[in-house]
Amino acid sequence: MSSALLNNYPFNLLHHTLQRRYDAHQQVRYASAHIVAGNPEKFAKARGEYVPTHFKNMREVAAALTGLNIKKAYTYLADVQDHKQIIPFRRFAGGIGRASQAKQFKTTKGRWPEKSVRFILRLLKNAESNADAKDLEVEDLIIKNIVVQQAPKTRRRTYRAHGRINPYQGHPCHIEIILSTPSSEVPRAKDLDVTSSSKKGKTVAAIEA
Repeated sequence: MSSALLNNYPFNLLHHTLQRRYDAHQQVRYASAHIVAGNPEKFAKARGEYVPTHFKNMREVAAALTGLNIKKAYTYLADVQDHKQIIPFRRFAGGIGRASQAKQFKTTKGRWPEKSVRFILRLLKNAESNADAKDLEVEDLIIKNIVVQQAPKTRRRTYRAHGRINPYQGHPCHIEIILSTPSSEVPRAKDLDVTSSSKKGKTVAAIEA
C-alpha cells in the first residue's frame, strides 16, 4: 500500500485490515476444527501443506487409518512398507489392480503407496509429539480424523520425440490429522442404529422423533 494512499486511508479501517491479515497468517484454520471446538485439551493436531505426494493415494491411506489406535497405525504402516499388508483403494480405484491382501478389508483392489505412507508417518509422529506436550496418554491415542485436500497442481513439462512438449503435473495435497483420547469419543446411540433399506419407515420415524 503506497504512502499517498495511506495518508487518505481511515486509521480505524487500516488497523482492522492489517489485524485481519495478521490473524489469518498467525492462526492456522483446520477443516475439522468443529471436532475439537468443545474440548480442545483432549485433542492433538498436526498439519502438512503442499505435501508432494499424490492426493488420491493419500486419501486412501487416510481412510484406512481413520479410527485406529496410533500404535496399531504404526504397525499397519510398517507392514504396508514391507508389503505384508495393503492399503485398500475404494474411491479412487480406476485402473487399480486386484490383490489378495485386500480380502481382509472386504474389497478386491489395493496398493502399497510408499511415498504417501512415509509422509503420513511424519505427520503422525508430529501429532504424537504435540499430544505428549499436552500430557495426553500417548499409548491410548486414537486417530479421530484425517482430512486430505487437493493442493494446487505443480506444472512442469516433459520433452518428447519430434519436438513435442507435454504437461508434467504433480498432484500434491494438504493433510490434517487429529488425535483424541478414548474419553473424548462420543458413544453411538443404539436406538437410532437402523441401516436396512427395508426399514425405511422406522428410519424416518427415528429421525423425526
